[in-house]
Amino acid sequence: MNNNREIIAILRERIPSFECVKGCHDCCGPVTTSSEEMSRLPVKTDAEHEAALDEWNCVHLGPNGCEVYEERPLICRVFGTTPNMPCPNGCRPKEMIDSKTEGQIHHYIANTRQVLV
Repeated sequence: MNNNREIIAILRERIPSFECVKGCHDCCGPVTTSSEEMSRLPVKTDAEHEAALDEWNCVHLGPNGCEVYEERPLICRVFGTTPNMPCPNGCRPKEMIDSKTEGQIHHYIANTRQVLV
């Protein structure tokens, strides 16, 4: 793995997906992400960020859910795929994320500059 873009692509492929409860946004609170992942998201105004934080939401949470779902950060993708970050509604993939990949994701997060989404 040479650069952050490649690392993110590889890690994303290893995170299992699953169906959520329609209308649930428990994982859509304010989160931090790497500058690389942030660069893929639409720029929001300071007012939009403040309004989202006032509601303890992610700035990209819209009336119909995540507005950046395909580009959502790794931390959002991991939610519900590991016993360390369980979905409060019990949703989960058939097979949880493997511990090696989870460790690599946490290592990436811990070793990159994180910014508030």
